Order: sequence, then structure tokens, then C-alpha cells
Amino acid sequence: MKLSKSIGLNIECVSMACLYVALAAPLRAVAQEPSSGMQPAPAAGRGAQGNGGRGNSTREFLGLGPAPDAAAAKLGEPLYKENCAGCHGENARGAQGPNLVRSPLVLHDEKGEGIGAVVKSGRPQEGMPAFTSLSETQIYDIAEYVHLQIELAANRGTYSQTYRKTEIAGDLQKGNAFFAANCTSCHSATGDLAKIGTKYAQPSSLMGRIAWPSSPQLNQGTVTTASGEKISGRLVTFDDFVVAMRDGDGVYREWPRSQVQVDLPDKLAGHRALLPRYTDADLHNLTRYLGSLK
Repeated sequence: MKLSKSIGLNIECVSMACLYVALAAPLRAVAQEPSSGMQPAPAAGRGAQGNGGRGNSTREFLGLGPAPDAAAAKLGEPLYKENCAGCHGENARGAQGPNLVRSPLVLHDEKGEGIGAVVKSGRPQEGMPAFTSLSETQIYDIAEYVHLQIELAANRGTYSQTYRKTEIAGDLQKGNAFFAANCTSCHSATGDLAKIGTKYAQPSSLMGRIAWPSSPQLNQGTVTTASGEKISGRLVTFDDFVVAMRDGDGVYREWPRSQVQVDLPDKLAGHRALLPRYTDADLHNLTRYLGSLK
């Protein structure tokens, strides 16, 4: 009985060991792949595929599809920005026209065959003209640039090329002028915003704070009591039930919320006034300027 149990345990241990080896080998192979999943630009001409070995199997496992042709994408970037960015956005993520990174037609396209058909004929009913002057090679280059944008969005290993850029498109001088005309009544490039470009190293984060600034922390306020007395100071508590404050002399005061009126300085009034006036160019120019304050 003891012998059979021992044999059973040994068989089970051997089986588990075999399973571990079988799983560990491919996982090690994946772990040794380059983190980006991108293949280097082919040396033997445009459209050449990568090594065709483990890299391809890893990409299939991650659902990334064939690696974009990096050399063609580089040639396609200026063509895309000249002909397509005005409607589809600088990085193909949409503007007046649809987002190409999510487009089923683009996702099913392999070598520009689907994209090329639309580029050549246009979609007049949707406001897209036909680009008949573009050659087949130019269309292929544009398609590979768009495929590269999908790669940068989908592959976590390439996020540093997309979301951690140190600069953003925009005019530095125009951003400076916009700041001087609209922001200096509350902010200073050498005061509260000094080195803000270092604090927000990612332009997308900085632009987000410009467009949607966070609410200021509870600080100063003025309480008007039932008798009409006005008391200003630093608010300690301000909720639906209690208002508490330390006045200018440091004395702690407290009232039921329903019995007093509380006035808070609106520090975001200027930001709210700008929201309907911002253009896309304004936001990019201002972000470029503030990002330069380091």
C-alpha cells in the first residue's frame, strides 16, 4: 500500500514537472523577444518582412498582425500629413474625419489595397475628395504610416514613441503670445508656472490640465452670518451641515451650514471663459509654450 502511494506520488510529480517544462519553454522564448514587437526596417527593399521566426509567432500571439514597413511609413508620414491629417488628425486618430486607427477597412488592409481604393476614388458623399495624383507607391507609403499608428496604439512596448513625446506640435511664439494675452492676469511664467514643462513631461497631460484644470483646494472664503456680519478667513470645514473657519486673527469659528452664506473665490472663472474660445491650434500652441518652461 505504501509502495503504490509512493509510485503514484512520483508519477504525479514527474507529470507536473513535464507540464512545467512544456509551459516554461515558450514563455521564455516570448520573454526574450524585443519589448516593442516591432521588426527592424527591412534591408532588402520596401515591403520585405522581418525574420519570419519567433518574432512573427509572438506578434500573432499578441494579435498585432504583420509588422508595419518602417521604411515606407517614414516616407508616408509627410504624404499623410499633407493630404490626410487635416481631416483624420495628425496621428490618424480622427478630427473632422473618422478615426483611422479604429477603422475596419484599415484594420483589414494589408498592403494598401483597401486604403488605396478609397484614396483613389474618394467618398464624395461623405466629403472626402479623390486623390488621383497619388501614385501606387505613395499610397502604399501612406497606408504603412497609418498601420504604424495602429501599432503604436496597440503595442504596449511602443508607448514611449506615442505617449511620452517630449514635444508637441504647435508654434512656440504663438503660444507665448496667447499666454500673454489671456493668462498673465492670474499666472506667471516665472512664478506659479515656472518649470511646469518639467512637472508635466508628457504633453498630453499638460494639455489636459490646460483644457480641464482641477478644482482648487478649499482655502479662503467669506461667511455672511444671519445678522449680516462678514467674516473672512481660511475654511477648515465646508460641507452640507457645517462651516468652520479660522478668521484673520486665527480664531476658530463654526456655524450650521443652513444659517450662513458662504462665498468662495472662483479661481477657475478665467479658464471657463476660455473654453468656448480655444481652437485646436490655440491648445497646441499654448501647450508647446508651457512645455518649454523648464
